[in-house]
Amino acid sequence: MKNISTDGLRTFVMVVEIGGFAKAGDLLGLSQPAVSLQIKRLEDVLGYKLFKKQGQRQVLNQYGELLLPMAKQMMQHNDAILQQFTSENIAGKVRLGIPSEFAARILPSIIGDFVALYPEVSLEVKSRLSKHLLSASRQDQFDLVLALNERLNSDKFPIFMQDELVWVGDLSLAHNEVVTLVTAPEGCIYRRRATDALKSAGIKYRIVYSNADLTGLIAALKEGLGITVLAKSTVPSELNYQVQTKHLPALGNIGISLVKSSGESDHAVDKLAEFIALRLGYS
Repeated sequence: MKNISTDGLRTFVMVVEIGGFAKAGDLLGLSQPAVSLQIKRLEDVLGYKLFKKQGQRQVLNQYGELLLPMAKQMMQHNDAILQQFTSENIAGKVRLGIPSEFAARILPSIIGDFVALYPEVSLEVKSRLSKHLLSASRQDQFDLVLALNERLNSDKFPIFMQDELVWVGDLSLAHNEVVTLVTAPEGCIYRRRATDALKSAGIKYRIVYSNADLTGLIAALKEGLGITVLAKSTVPSELNYQVQTKHLPALGNIGISLVKSSGESDHAVDKLAEFIALRLGYS
């Protein structure tokens, strides 16, 4: 029987989620050749290549796409077993800052699993606009920040994954002479991307409702007040969405940054950052 190396699977997941062999190596403490060797050994065991060349980048092929969710599941089981039977005791308090749509849609299951594995860690989660989360004046308020980032090549706030922006709600409203929007307040990336795209396409619009909380926006969408823009992975299952339509332009991608505070690194913060990086996009 062949055995799959959990180190190889963890490296594979990191390469995909962090967005490159070099970045994954930095996080795992490995050189780029060592990362490439682990991926090669994993491919040899499976008997299939997992990546294909797309321009200057290595992206998943059909076999890599098939493996990714199974690899994440195995990492979860691996971490749960180790936590159960080892003496590792992680304790402390982590102040996590996230946008409201991530807090409502993606983070609950991830945070729930993390707390179950590390019950001695206390989490304090606050929701803010990404603009505020990445503000230099507010960074000392958080130990770890998950935020949207339009600068896809940012050195200060590296992107560890990207998501597609989509139009959400009753998209038949886009047929009207003036498109009505429900959005977060001024300063929201989604709001700016929506209005910029409509302006560029020569489409008239009007913002009829603003609310910083995703729950309020969802209520407005269900009442048919207008449409909005969200990252695809955060769209509630009960709402319709489209990348673009005959009447609505494409919105492009958005980066997602996972940023630790510049202070002294804490084991609980490092563990939560690794946990979110591995799990985001699966839950």
